[in-house]
Amino acid sequence: MEEKLAFRYDREGDILYIDKCVPYRDQETEELGDDVLARMNPKTGEIESLEVLFFSTRLLRGNFFDIPVVANMHPVGKVG
Repeated sequence: MEEKLAFRYDREGDILYIDKCVPYRDQETEELGDDVLARMNPKTGEIESLEVLFFSTRLLRGNFFDIPVVANMHPVGKVG
């Protein structure tokens, strides 16, 4: 089953969280580069959450930035 993405922003920490599921203790963490962290399922290695550090700073620079992951996105209910 495919999960919807949830976006949360922590102003104090200046971190954007992109979650496919509620974070949990056993997730493994890997730095993907450019201050992006991936939280992964410890059994499958699938990325379940991303943390984009210094998010507002990136926006103030006015430039686009890449998140180093590959995504297969489609509207909810339209798989195929």
